[in-house]
Amino acid sequence: MRAKSAVVVGAQWGDEGKGKIVDVLSERFDVVARYAGGHNAGHTVIIGGKKFILQLVPCGVLREGCRAVIGNGVVLDPIAFLKEVAKLRELGVDVDSQLFVSNRSQVILPYHRMIELAYESAPGRKKIGTTSRGIGPAYEDKMARNGLRVVDLLNRDLLKTHIENACGEKNAIAHALFGTEPLDPAQMYEEYAKAAEAIRPFVTDTGAMLNQALREGQRVMFEGAQGTMLDIDHGTYPFVTSSSATAGGASIGTGVGPMGIGTVIGVTKAYVTRVGEGPFPTELHDENGALLSQRGNEFGAVTGRPRRCGWLDLPLLRYSNAVNSTQWLVVTKMDVLDVFDEIPVCTGYKIDGKPVDTMPADVRGIEKIEPVYTTLRGWKRTTEGVRNYEDLPQEAREYLRFLEAETGAKIGMVSTGPDRDQTMEIAAFTEALAAFGR
Repeated sequence: MRAKSAVVVGAQWGDEGKGKIVDVLSERFDVVARYAGGHNAGHTVIIGGKKFILQLVPCGVLREGCRAVIGNGVVLDPIAFLKEVAKLRELGVDVDSQLFVSNRSQVILPYHRMIELAYESAPGRKKIGTTSRGIGPAYEDKMARNGLRVVDLLNRDLLKTHIENACGEKNAIAHALFGTEPLDPAQMYEEYAKAAEAIRPFVTDTGAMLNQALREGQRVMFEGAQGTMLDIDHGTYPFVTSSSATAGGASIGTGVGPMGIGTVIGVTKAYVTRVGEGPFPTELHDENGALLSQRGNEFGAVTGRPRRCGWLDLPLLRYSNAVNSTQWLVVTKMDVLDVFDEIPVCTGYKIDGKPVDTMPADVRGIEKIEPVYTTLRGWKRTTEGVRNYEDLPQEAREYLRFLEAETGAKIGMVSTGPDRDQTMEIAAFTEALAAFGR
């Protein structure tokens, strides 16, 4: 029997609107588990005009009775976590009974931020465009088997020893390479020992919890961070994140085996954006790019950084669907395209004048891509807030059918605005979720 679970994953370079989609779908699920990333970006959810910006906490926490899990694949900044929890409490969210943190999650400490900021600021180094929040260095320590996990954070003696040893090493490296002033290990220990006690009530073996939930027939949704093209293995390396952002990361980052994954839902904008550095084949540098940015309000929810904009890239989506085994696609920000007479869509790639049918592995190859476009008719009518597929303009429906036919995944949902209610579902998708939905 297929597991009653679904992975919601970004199909592009992140910022596709996964937060809203997870929130909308969470009504049908008992548990929502975040499996990768840190507090480097935000998921924005708007409910009845009220805005919630979540960084570490899974979006399911906004649904009464839905448990929210921070999995072992997430790197946790204790101070950022407690600030987010406090803000959610102020907004009336019952985090204390709904939120759980993996005892195996890795911890971000101040020296991780110090090292990343120094790396990104160093003259002559290739800038990745990180948020300098210590996420990459925390994953580096994890892979070097030199990290601190949440279970270790709760052990005062171990915490003190770890901070003293790590500060001795990191201070020396940062000062020698970048002239950075040293951090005080005693002050760090006091701050994080206090934070550990505040975090303790949330900590449990979330892998055991999730597997038990699935055995009992409960419905589990796995919430991805960033997007497929930022995955450490399958993205536009080195302009990627530090974790497994694809659907496979759901198993790695939660402790639920591959057979525990029921279906994969990819989230894509009706166009494409990316933030930070790195190649972007369909990027626009003209008035159309500016219009997409303005209409889509394309600025980071947490960082405020502007996002680069371009036309929809179907070869990229085909690659993303293959990497993730995507069964369903959710198309967001459909209404942003309402003003265009014609809408070019990238349907193929050329490199050095020759067609290519695979995604180049290296940045130089991706930078050489010449997009091949097919121009579709615009609809020149508002779709904002439309909730029924048949109420969309014919040209908008043709746009969606073209996307579906070209990518091989079925369209399950379309978002026509930022609010929870500005969403439509396709009947086949509703029926598929009804098989195991709440």
